[in-house]
Amino acid sequence: MNKARKAVSERLKDIDVVIEMLDARLPASSANPMLAYMAKGKPRLMLLNKQDLADPNATQQWLEWYRAKKDTQALGMDAGERSPAQKLINACRELAPLRGGLDKPLRVLICGIPNVGKSTLINSMSSRKIAKTGNTPGITKNEQRIILQDDFELFDTPGMLWPKIEVPEGGYNLAASGAVGRNAMDEEEVALELLKYLLQHYTAELGARYKLDKLDGQQDWQALEMIGKKRGAMLPGGKINLQKAAELVLTDFRDGQIGRITLERPDEWLCWEKQAKEQAAIRAAEREAKLQQENKKSGRN
Repeated sequence: MNKARKAVSERLKDIDVVIEMLDARLPASSANPMLAYMAKGKPRLMLLNKQDLADPNATQQWLEWYRAKKDTQALGMDAGERSPAQKLINACRELAPLRGGLDKPLRVLICGIPNVGKSTLINSMSSRKIAKTGNTPGITKNEQRIILQDDFELFDTPGMLWPKIEVPEGGYNLAASGAVGRNAMDEEEVALELLKYLLQHYTAELGARYKLDKLDGQQDWQALEMIGKKRGAMLPGGKINLQKAAELVLTDFRDGQIGRITLERPDEWLCWEKQAKEQAAIRAAEREAKLQQENKKSGRN
């Protein structure tokens, strides 16, 4: 990831527009704060990919949210969309109207977290397969240059995460989507957080997928047990295999089998972000107080 960060930072010096590819099911969680800092001052196109898996009403909220920002455009897209190139080219040209022509070609950088569908999109925009694709995060290893038009150059970079996830809900959402490896977070814990949100916002879809009744008032762990029992995820002695049940729930979410689900709205994200900053401030104050206490004990000023 450090190598990818350096490559992006170097390439940004010559870039006119930055496209950041987001997961439409978790737009803010999948937005890289490190990229926002590095690309400050550059026109940006926020591309909400996998919109066919996301709640359309929530997607519209996010599109309006990003379009309200300065020098920013936003589009919804499916990675498998046919002929998406012109759609992106037009949006980028609107963001950089003074660039164009062979003497000053429009140079665009496309970035995104691992496994967000960037390589699939790039392949669909080109006449030949140029970007490797797969379900393993970080499969694109090196920068690639794609000529979409004579005066339009697209630079692809490896998927890039950031060192520390500040908003806990964002971390769970990234893990639920498969953007981080299976070993990064406990799958049962991730599934429980996912079920907690689904019970609040998508009870009907959850019940329909697993043929469950009376979900109202149920806790996340109760729902996971019900799903495990319903799907035959059992251990010897009649115990429920919660790990297997968690895997079932996460796989179904990632494949869109539960329904068109979005795990965050702009107002929710602002609330989570505020809480995370407050908690960070409390931890910083506690560390400072502990340091002062240690200095006092050791006789230092």
